[in-house]
Amino acid sequence: MSGDIEGIGAAVTAGLAGHAVEPRHGGTANGHAPARCLNCGTGLAGSHCHYCGQRADVHRSFGAIGHDLVHAIFHFEGKIWNTLPLLSWRPGDLTRRYIHGERARFISPLALFLFAVFLTYAVLAIVGSGEGFGAEISKAAAEQTRSNALIESFQKEVDRVDARLAGKDVPVAERQLLVEEREALQKSADYLGVARKLSKEEQAKGPPVLDDPGEQVMTSVQFLSRTKVNSGVPFVDHGLEKALANPALVLYKLQANAYKFAWALIPLSLPFMWLLFPFSRRFHTYDHFVFVTYSISFMLLLFVAVRLLNLTIFGDVATAFAMLFVPFHMYRQLRGAYRSSRFGALIRATLLLFFSLYAVIMFMLLLLALGVLG
Repeated sequence: MSGDIEGIGAAVTAGLAGHAVEPRHGGTANGHAPARCLNCGTGLAGSHCHYCGQRADVHRSFGAIGHDLVHAIFHFEGKIWNTLPLLSWRPGDLTRRYIHGERARFISPLALFLFAVFLTYAVLAIVGSGEGFGAEISKAAAEQTRSNALIESFQKEVDRVDARLAGKDVPVAERQLLVEEREALQKSADYLGVARKLSKEEQAKGPPVLDDPGEQVMTSVQFLSRTKVNSGVPFVDHGLEKALANPALVLYKLQANAYKFAWALIPLSLPFMWLLFPFSRRFHTYDHFVFVTYSISFMLLLFVAVRLLNLTIFGDVATAFAMLFVPFHMYRQLRGAYRSSRFGALIRATLLLFFSLYAVIMFMLLLLALGVLG
């Protein structure tokens, strides 16, 4: 079931990408403008078809491949240079102007969002997430997976020895050796700190609270792995058991699903935008969609810029600047897009910060559910 859901997520992402990239570009095979549009057959009276919008001239050269790729992703014909400066410093003006019809000059919010998602995924795949809490979690998950694999192998050996000891025709000398082997295996498993059963008192206290976040994650995973999973729902229990046995795989699925289901951040955020302007007839769902999509796109691009700067000596400065600039950017976009007063924009920006946190938490819970049940 989870595989089908992941397939749907990937299909939706691909569909959005295909919809966002404007396909109204074409041309001729020989470089000469035809009398009729090659796409729909309408008679031409200029450089573009007035019916479907396709260009009259197409090129079948190797260089045209690079041009089409660059144009499809960036819309370099002035659009990116018109969009990014406004998105960075005057996001409210960009949002309002796009909503009110100035579409040809700017990259559409959906196309920009998909580009930001792909860029973020590519940068993280190349340079990684950095040395921090995320790296500690990855390391702890990998260590726990290795530990669980060792414990499973020890348990199989213990079961083999127990099956042999249960036989009635085992010689005394061999039985003594088997008992010693079993004790050695059990001690090795106990040394890893996972195979032993927790007492009721230990389960009631829960995992210890540690200062180091990586150790805390690993200790918590170990605690859960030693505690019987019994939610009452068989497929949930099965998914949790697999997740606890291989947390590194779950973490990998989380990262992969974050790329596939990034688009889910938009519908998750829209209800919160409605709460900022409840029962308002001035603004519609489409207005909120443009606002949210441009805002998330900027946050992703800012994250990419900060991650790249973290590779230099300016990493700490870039991180501090980003943390201060994010709420300021929200304020600017709210004030410009919705024509709010300074006080109204400040209040709504404060609420939007909390709403954004809730949306991200919901998104992470969605990813966690897909990773565990996968």
